[in-house]
Amino acid sequence: MNDSTPESVAAMLGAVGTRIRSLRKERGLTLDRLAELTGLSTGIISQVERGLANPSFSTLVQLAHGLGIPVGMLFQFQEEHRSPVVRKSERRRLDGHGMDNTAIYELLTPDLNGALEVTWVETQPGHDTSATPFKHNGEEAGIVLSGRKEVYLDGVKYELGPGDSIRYPSTIPHWYANTGDEVCTAIWVITPPTW
Repeated sequence: MNDSTPESVAAMLGAVGTRIRSLRKERGLTLDRLAELTGLSTGIISQVERGLANPSFSTLVQLAHGLGIPVGMLFQFQEEHRSPVVRKSERRRLDGHGMDNTAIYELLTPDLNGALEVTWVETQPGHDTSATPFKHNGEEAGIVLSGRKEVYLDGVKYELGPGDSIRYPSTIPHWYANTGDEVCTAIWVITPPTW
């Protein structure tokens, strides 16, 4: 039996549901309160907790944000020892919101279970996330290593060049653009982790 069999999928859904219920109870949250925090119905949350639903990634993100944790913690079923070092050749590639083939996002931290996420960002000329602005709990800071990066905070543009840095609350709608003619490389720090 491989990992894609219905039994293994059901086991994974059950384990995720049990983890969500455990985290909710650790925080002293009722189903109703978690529903308020996430914008999800109590029925959906109950089904997820009992392993009866196959939640979308968006639903998992809402649950994680309601619980105040990174999404990766929903899949942390047992503690395992990990090296604190991430080798360049072993960086985990991140895919998701606002990302296309004009950007590379790689995780510089060993996992998403800590208090912050550190990401290597490379954007090609023309990269622009204005169509899908980011907005989430927490705070971000970044430094441009090479090239130029435009950071928009609620529509206000900040132009960054090599060595320039920025910090802002992630609750402000924000997006990025590379309108220059060279690749922009940057390091971005987000807390709490969003992936």
